[in-house]
Amino acid sequence: MRTQLRLFICVLVVLSAWEPGAAQSGQIRVARLKYGGGGDWYANPTSVPRLIAEARARAGLDLASQPDIVEPGSPRLFEYAVVFVTGHGRIAFDEAERRNLRRYLLSGGFLHVDDNYGLDEYFRPEVRRLFPDKPLVELPYSHPIYHCFYDFPRGLPKIHEHHGGPPHGYAIIHQGRVVLFYSFNTDLNDGWEAPEVHKDPPEVREQAIRMGVNILVYALTH
Repeated sequence: MRTQLRLFICVLVVLSAWEPGAAQSGQIRVARLKYGGGGDWYANPTSVPRLIAEARARAGLDLASQPDIVEPGSPRLFEYAVVFVTGHGRIAFDEAERRNLRRYLLSGGFLHVDDNYGLDEYFRPEVRRLFPDKPLVELPYSHPIYHCFYDFPRGLPKIHEHHGGPPHGYAIIHQGRVVLFYSFNTDLNDGWEAPEVHKDPPEVREQAIRMGVNILVYALTH
């Protein structure tokens, strides 16, 4: 069953190769967002490369092995199928950056924002400015992002304890598709990093990786 799913994913990715992230080499490119405001956009440096390696091995995604770095106002933003955001502090976009990000997302791009503790209070006002016409909504546990490759019947896994309570997955939805996925109170990036960095138990890291694979599979097939 998993082999059939891998083949189906590969076909869907090929059929959508015209969308953002379709490099001439044929490999799918992803990036980390170098945002302004003073927050540490560069946090968890090993997380996305390790997630890429796992997604290539598990889901057969033809991803470039290393993420690039891109700024929100850059025309290069449109070269990437998926852009990752993390950090602990303030995140801020100027008006030109918001226009560019909004255009990128509405034309087929995908942004994953992972609160690494301290990002939430700055990110929510920014997303309201980015999409004043679209609410940030919590996704139900039945949403495909939780079931498209691995099954998460209770939604996001809890990886690192920062706040009390369960994790939450929020989204901006455009024409039925999630274009921005915000993982709050879970810290997936911690679980994607090398084992010695945070010393999370293997089963916790496995849950983080599985959820990360789901995010990539969803972004590339919807």
